[in-house]
Amino acid sequence: MPRLTLEKELAALRESVVRMGTLVESQIEAALDALRRRDPEAAEKVRRDDQHLNELFREVREQVFMVISTQQPVARDLRDLMGVQYIASELERIGDYAVRIARMTGTLCGLPERPLRAEFGLMGELAIKQVHDILEALIHRSEHHARDIAAHDNEMDRLYHRAFEDLVAEIGNGTDTEGALRAITLLLVAHNLERIADRVTNVAEDIVFLETGQVVELG
Repeated sequence: MPRLTLEKELAALRESVVRMGTLVESQIEAALDALRRRDPEAAEKVRRDDQHLNELFREVREQVFMVISTQQPVARDLRDLMGVQYIASELERIGDYAVRIARMTGTLCGLPERPLRAEFGLMGELAIKQVHDILEALIHRSEHHARDIAAHDNEMDRLYHRAFEDLVAEIGNGTDTEGALRAITLLLVAHNLERIADRVTNVAEDIVFLETGQVVELG
């Protein structure tokens, strides 16, 4: 009976982490949609909804501690619990990046409207896809898929550096205060999108740990 109980609790924890990931994915989509539409109310909703993610993270963390204290897991079971905790922590951080993008949107809404660079659309699509794909890897417990996702992080880095260089040049060449503030704000948006990709790589490493017990560095 104790073994069956432990397996049920592990399964419930995995489901909770997948729920976290699904919420994170929707938060990124909502933050980027608010950015594209220059919608401060939609951006504010992203900030409010972050409380749901924080609550889920708290529940996962407390459940992990409870299972460890009551079931005294060892070997593979303990590895599963620690891996789930690591992944939940990374997802919570990704949610924070979505909130930061929403905050930057609030700043941009107060500045003159100008078209967004193409890199932002590409980076946004890539960030959403990476989060979606890493959730699939987690659900299917696919170490191979996780490694493959991490291997494609260089595309996000390439887009980020292109946007970074152009925006820094824009700041240096201009005398318009509002234009400079806009460029700086967009630099922060780009940075947070790039950090999402980095956290996805961390989740990929955690999935490899879950499935193999190996601590690896990917990306």
